[in-house]
Amino acid sequence: MTNVTRARRQARLSRALGLALTPKSVKYFEKRPYPPGEHGRARRRTESDYAVRLREKQRLRAQYALREKQLHRAYLEARKESGLTGESLVELLEMRLDSLVLRAGFARTMLQARQTVTHRHVLVDGKIVDRPSFRVKPGQTIQIKPKSQAMEPFQVAAAGAHRDVLPATPSYLRVNLEELKAELVSRPKRADVPVTCEVSLVVEYYAR
Repeated sequence: MTNVTRARRQARLSRALGLALTPKSVKYFEKRPYPPGEHGRARRRTESDYAVRLREKQRLRAQYALREKQLHRAYLEARKESGLTGESLVELLEMRLDSLVLRAGFARTMLQARQTVTHRHVLVDGKIVDRPSFRVKPGQTIQIKPKSQAMEPFQVAAAGAHRDVLPATPSYLRVNLEELKAELVSRPKRADVPVTCEVSLVVEYYAR
């Protein structure tokens, strides 16, 4: 899949879900902020409860670029935790290694963050981890491998070039961009996670 094709798919999905999923899709979404298709401009008919819940689930899934099985597995894990299942779900997703690589500003999109991990550019507490789903624990440090830091994409990241398109660094991360290093200082709290989603509706979708 070419970059242009991927960008168009992301723009189309952004319009369908009602939020810009990548920096490149922002301009397309702002230009056409209605669903794709010939009836996209028409006022949406009253949606069923199921349709509303499904869309919220799809929004959460798209923002973390997950497959359905991955999101459902995370939901089942969140259900076992104390507290609100929806909040736990987002918090667990946010502790994924690829999520934290993105939040730290080491990548520009979630897909780039995932590729950074799978290509073995990321260390966790000094050891290479190539699983995007790896659960980072509070107190652990993530860093771009020293040998990889000289590569152009990481030099761009170290210069802060992604900060203009990413949300502010969340309070649960301590980041040193120049060293391409970050520490998860505490478990993320739903209120601090820069994700657009009514998590209670996601829980209702899976609990149906």
